[in-house]
Amino acid sequence: MKVTLKVRLILYHRGQILLLKQTKPNGGNYTLVGGNIENGEAARQCLVREAFEEAGILLKAKDLQLVHVLQKVKNEEQRIVMYFKAYKWEGDLKARETHKFKEAEWFHLDELPKNLTETVRHVLQEYRSGNLFSEIPLKALKSKTP
Repeated sequence: MKVTLKVRLILYHRGQILLLKQTKPNGGNYTLVGGNIENGEAARQCLVREAFEEAGILLKAKDLQLVHVLQKVKNEEQRIVMYFKAYKWEGDLKARETHKFKEAEWFHLDELPKNLTETVRHVLQEYRSGNLFSEIPLKALKSKTP
């Protein structure tokens, strides 16, 4: 079984959350800043790197607080995604990996875009309900239980 570790950023500013709009070849939906943790890399270190690479944001690891963990099960693959919250950052916000993202935009939590990825919508709902952990899809787990 393959296990992938990922990190995502929940960045707030004046009651809004930062989302990246994917290019059409990458789905065309809105998602959070983040990526795969590389060999030898710590979770917060990875998110600091990804935030700069994807959105031009300079974060400090000490300002990142773990707020949710998602276990995503798909066939023989497991993804563990750690979601960190931050309120402080520096830099000029801009979608920098233009082959993956068209724009970096702020959205009010009650006015999220319709084409937000299902995973991000799920996690934000779980996080706002105070749940530190969730798992999706459960269908893959149920088929293996007696």
